[in-house]
Amino acid sequence: MNLADALADNAHRRPDHAAVIEGGRVLSHSEFFEAVRRWAAALVGLRVAPGQIVGVNLKDTAEHLIALYAIARAGAAILPMDWRWTDHEKESVAGAFGAQLVISEADDGFGALDGPWQSVRLDPDWQGKVAAADPGRTFPESDDPPLVLALSSGTTGTPKGPLITHRQFLARFMIYFVTLGFNERTRYLCATPLYFGGSRGYAMCALYAGATVRLSPPPHEAPELVAVANDFGASHLFLVPTQLRRVLVLSGGAEETPLFQTLDLLFSTGAVLHPEERDRLMVRLCPRYLNFYGSTDGGGCSALLWHDPESVAASVGRPVFGARMEIVDGDDRRVATGEVGRIRYRHPGTATGYYNNPEASLEAFRDGWYYPGDLGWLDEDGYLFLAGRATDMIIRGGANIYPAEIEHVLALHPKVHEAAVVGWSSNEFGEEVAAFVVPRQGGADAVSGDALISHCRERLAPYKAPRQIFLLDELPKNGVGKIRKDQLAARLPPL
Repeated sequence: MNLADALADNAHRRPDHAAVIEGGRVLSHSEFFEAVRRWAAALVGLRVAPGQIVGVNLKDTAEHLIALYAIARAGAAILPMDWRWTDHEKESVAGAFGAQLVISEADDGFGALDGPWQSVRLDPDWQGKVAAADPGRTFPESDDPPLVLALSSGTTGTPKGPLITHRQFLARFMIYFVTLGFNERTRYLCATPLYFGGSRGYAMCALYAGATVRLSPPPHEAPELVAVANDFGASHLFLVPTQLRRVLVLSGGAEETPLFQTLDLLFSTGAVLHPEERDRLMVRLCPRYLNFYGSTDGGGCSALLWHDPESVAASVGRPVFGARMEIVDGDDRRVATGEVGRIRYRHPGTATGYYNNPEASLEAFRDGWYYPGDLGWLDEDGYLFLAGRATDMIIRGGANIYPAEIEHVLALHPKVHEAAVVGWSSNEFGEEVAAFVVPRQGGADAVSGDALISHCRERLAPYKAPRQIFLLDELPKNGVGKIRKDQLAARLPPL
């Protein structure tokens, strides 16, 4: 099977229906299908073979969506890359996963980086190859080819990500159809980066169903986002909690008409909203709001629906379509109702392991279950409540940030002896990044927090840079020398 097969059906049954809208540009389903076929043929002409890895280093454009389905049609695997990453981050990820080819913007500097991969840029040369490609070319077929390396964030350390197949991704689409209500009449406003696993999946699902995707990528002001949604007549809108809070500020009294006038569903993931925020949101923004819990690696797990009672507003809901969820102890035995333990879940769209990383796979994937690294508990009605993360991962504005990556960059500074990074609770972003640094001997007089932040910004995407750096004489450690990050987090003042 191949997910791109559905594009041919859409081009046949609703050729003139809008598939992608980008500003004043509209691609119909027949036009989108032809573009995908030509792109796929051009990629095969560059010797891209089934199963190979192709990096997508593109902004949030129609070409990004075309590239995703063209790589799928060619039988290759998508390697998502955030165009906001530094060259070092991009090179690290492309090298770690053995990319055969990377597609970048015409004005992007990626082509100048050293590496064994081919570099395609969206310049006249590539446009000529696409125009000359045969849209009727046949492509190799496979029962279940790989589709995407589901990276949730870039890393300069040892990246990891499961290779999701076409069948597994289709199973995730089924969750979007049944739980989120996507269908051929959907008008999905894509207001988050296509690099995000959720955003990419929702957009690809809408196109698979023959629906319409309107691209409205950040940065944008909250009034502009509301105006675009209403003008487009959006039926589905996914926002991270940071965006929701910014839009919520626009609204006045609780009795006014919701700001989003046409939505069938407003949904979010990446962090839990406070119960009082959920109540205000359903009055002031959209009465049908859904909080979706899951991960890029494992897919969706649970959903808190708009009609779920106020008594469970602090939960992340019950299992989504096709999912089974359990809370287990350290020996993988189910714990009693109400007892905190490790969350694990599975469904047909859950990955089975990390690509070329058997050690990490053993930690997160066992006996068909995915362990996201979160702790939680279930009530008597099966609602899942999160009790914190077993890992150190920071979620800032819906983006996953790994402390080890920032600690690695800080350690590269000649004046830094040790560094530890923790999440810093924030009403605006969910979490900010805080770093604690022990300077080398004599370094306290030679280095400042601002200088170290600048050092990070030169090597990392802006959203990964620490909000503040705290200089210490030493880091708290336990008896075996492990840094006590809980003690560091307790030192942080309220934001």
